[in-house]
Amino acid sequence: MLDLDQMRTFVAIAETGSFTRAAEAVHKTQSAVSMQMRRLEERIGKPIFVRNGRQSRLTDEGERLLSYARRLLKLNDETLSAFDDTELVGGVRLGTPDDYADRFLPEILARFSRSYPRAEVTVVCAPTPLLADAIRLHELDVAIVTHVPDRRPLLGEVVRREPLLWVTSARHCVHDEATLPLALGRPTCDWRGAAISALEAVGRRHKVLFASWNSTAVGAAVLAGLAVSVLPESAIRPGMRVLSEAEGFPRLPMCEIALAKSWYEHSPLVDALVEHIVSSLDNLAVPEVAMG
Repeated sequence: MLDLDQMRTFVAIAETGSFTRAAEAVHKTQSAVSMQMRRLEERIGKPIFVRNGRQSRLTDEGERLLSYARRLLKLNDETLSAFDDTELVGGVRLGTPDDYADRFLPEILARFSRSYPRAEVTVVCAPTPLLADAIRLHELDVAIVTHVPDRRPLLGEVVRREPLLWVTSARHCVHDEATLPLALGRPTCDWRGAAISALEAVGRRHKVLFASWNSTAVGAAVLAGLAVSVLPESAIRPGMRVLSEAEGFPRLPMCEIALAKSWYEHSPLVDALVEHIVSSLDNLAVPEVAMG
């Protein structure tokens, strides 16, 4: 028989990319996690991990096992939920900027759905200022937003901090142009304000060529080699390269990600979603990025 607890730990390692982060996610010591994986490999009869420094990646056999493990855990959770009279049901409204949605939502929604398969999550993608208005008007229950330290009062609780970085195409040299072309958010975007202020402080000529609330559109301009932009570390995509201070790009402020809840009404379902969001952001692995 396969051990479902081992399977849950195995999936946590695959999702976080690290035995250490997985241990935190499943509330075990790192040595206990390592022992579980040794026993799982013995039971399967094949190696399922390859260590690369502090990171762990799946072997081909590990990738095969991952699909089965997720299905087994999903069926286990659904079975327990079917006989749980206290299961949370209903709807919850979640807001997030689209650049956070691409990076954060897959893990958040997957975890929440496994725990509460009968709950309905409505997702609204919009810029932080619009999400803040929606929270105040009780049009959303919870929102993942960008917090700016100079903004008072604080919109929600800061749950994650990341560097805000200059990014360019890994295949083009648009960042070397005398007048730097930029792809940024709309004029009220805080990241846009930080980027322009930083360039003006060092006397770097620039012009905004592309402006959009949509992160996909901004990213497309960067990947096409048309402009430089600024992104938090976790939002950097393959094909982008980080520009350094040595290349003339000044340090930017940290990106603070906050969680805002509606004051109007609190429910166990909203609290459960908040717990899943915080847990997912705590255990989120940052992708490897090319540096200048």
